[in-house]
Amino acid sequence: MLSRGFFKMTIRRSIRIASVAAVPGSEGPSNLAITTKKRSATSDTPPNKSKKPKPTNDSISVKGEATAPEFKVPITPVKNSRRASTAKEPKHPPLTPTPSFVNILRAPYSSGDVDDATPPPDRPAGPHITNAPLVTPGGTQKVAYPEDLPDSTPSKTGLPRPTGTTNTLLDQACAHLTCVDPRFKAIIEKHPCSIFSPRGLAEQIDPFRSLSSGIMGQQVSGAAAKSIKNKFIALFNEEGSENPKFPTPAQVAATDIARLRLAGLSQRKAEYIQGLAEKFTTGELTTDMLMKATDEEVMERLIAVRGLGKWSVEMFACFGLKRLDILSTGDLGVQRGMAAFYGKDVKKLKAKGGGKWKYMSEQEMLDKSAPFAPYRSLFMWYMWRVSDVDVEVMNTV
Repeated sequence: MLSRGFFKMTIRRSIRIASVAAVPGSEGPSNLAITTKKRSATSDTPPNKSKKPKPTNDSISVKGEATAPEFKVPITPVKNSRRASTAKEPKHPPLTPTPSFVNILRAPYSSGDVDDATPPPDRPAGPHITNAPLVTPGGTQKVAYPEDLPDSTPSKTGLPRPTGTTNTLLDQACAHLTCVDPRFKAIIEKHPCSIFSPRGLAEQIDPFRSLSSGIMGQQVSGAAAKSIKNKFIALFNEEGSENPKFPTPAQVAATDIARLRLAGLSQRKAEYIQGLAEKFTTGELTTDMLMKATDEEVMERLIAVRGLGKWSVEMFACFGLKRLDILSTGDLGVQRGMAAFYGKDVKKLKAKGGGKWKYMSEQEMLDKSAPFAPYRSLFMWYMWRVSDVDVEVMNTV
């Protein structure tokens, strides 16, 4: 027979077990047993529809193992704009705005930026002279070699003997590039250049208008430059004029800076354009000088004018005056094109940095381009093509 003390010990032990089971988070058989009893006692209560149903035996595999739900790594929501931006190719380094600037410089004498000029009769031409017809402030057209002297000599004209004509100059230049480097043959066939074609050489250029337009276009978009130029022309023409003309240097020189600024020019640009006008009115700059001077003389005289930097003058000499032996070593597009043409890894050069000459040093550019003289203007145009600069806008005539 069990003693009364045994029953007391059993009761105290049962009370301790029950108290442990009542503590939240405690584990053990007692806890599980109590939970089971509570669920069975409330089994008649309808299930809560808001709770998800527990997995049934349907989720058990044939071998009797439960199929675990597939784990997916959480993904941070990304806006469509961000997804689109990450899919884009890496941007090229910023390029000099050559194409739009060239179109501004090539603006012919008549109204509008580019006219469908009818090529004049074939005339003598050469790489080291101005091949474009220039228009004086008075409206007179001039060409370097007189058309009635096809066999002009240096003693008669003060110019080097012409090496060809406006109809043959581009073909001669292309043949020279291909002779120096046969790779140019495929490039030339794929991308014909119209700027130095007979039609391109027929464009009449007003030097004052072209240089003034170049100053207006500095550090602004093409659309902004066009708007400023139209307002500038309107200052000197009656409202509603059917054929507004670009002002002469004398008109601009006599106009107050404050009025010039009404076209949208900054104080400094207005001063630059008026200073340029004074150079033409005093005779320091003339169409004859721009026509007959050497490449070096043209560069030196124009760079001395406030507001005309080296790059702007190079572009004017090349694409305005149509001089065939100009190379702009400071143009990033030309640098990158030459680097790619001669087998350098442009992407690595971009990542490496190096400032202005990060693609190719100036001396290396001069050395590698030397064999292409006296047609380095055309060589430069094709380096832009190799560089993937959009020169299509420069082909619009």
